[in-house]
Amino acid sequence: MTAVATVSHAPAGTVAATANVVLDARDIVKDLGEGAGKVRALKGVSLTLNAGELTLLMGPSGSGKTTLLSILGCILTPTSGTLSVAGKPTAGLGPEALADLRRNHVGFIFQSYNLFPTLTAEENVRLALDVRGSRGSDAVVAAQRVLQKVGLRHKLKSYPSNLSGGEQQRVAVARSLVGSPSVILADEPTAALDSENGEAVMSLLSQIAKDRSRAVLAVTHDPRTVPYADRILRIEDGLIVGEERRAEGVETVHELARTRKRKANA
Repeated sequence: MTAVATVSHAPAGTVAATANVVLDARDIVKDLGEGAGKVRALKGVSLTLNAGELTLLMGPSGSGKTTLLSILGCILTPTSGTLSVAGKPTAGLGPEALADLRRNHVGFIFQSYNLFPTLTAEENVRLALDVRGSRGSDAVVAAQRVLQKVGLRHKLKSYPSNLSGGEQQRVAVARSLVGSPSVILADEPTAALDSENGEAVMSLLSQIAKDRSRAVLAVTHDPRTVPYADRILRIEDGLIVGEERRAEGVETVHELARTRKRKANA
């Protein structure tokens, strides 16, 4: 499938100025290991994530993608640099405060789905609300609504073993979405999926990213994901080395499909 993204290179570390920034990272440095074995995984990364956009983070193995994703998700703390999520600076926050920020403002999607095999689709989604202290009938309704949003209303009571890989990943997407996070971070969300299911998941993420209160970032090696992106960041050797942004007026694959459907129904 031909990419619709138009290349517009920006200098490494460029930070966009916008009123819709929901995550702002500045000069992030991360050292891993100790002593002679210490490695500088990130060497001064600056980026923003804007509401209403699907951003891809692409780069070779060992380039720092996963380390950066963990810092943006408040799982790791940077060696130096600053991070703000939903307008809340993380500097000086202890483990409990960081966990609270993560629970309330960050949704995660993993390559391996990370579903509990003994819980139904609905129960796996409700678990994300349970850790936020939301339980009872409100949590049930919220879980059912978000599963309907990802096309799995008919699979509420199904266990992971009775779901296809694509369906399991959609449950994972629903789980990330149910708490209405400001940022959704996806780690290789299509890597375990065939072409059809991978494209379905990317179409779903593209649709979710149109919410003007939310940003979506996906770490990926998969070239099939490119046509769905509003922006692509390239990382190499712990540095952002380029940015490609879809030109204004050029539609993503999701938008093209929606336009064709609208014309067909006219």
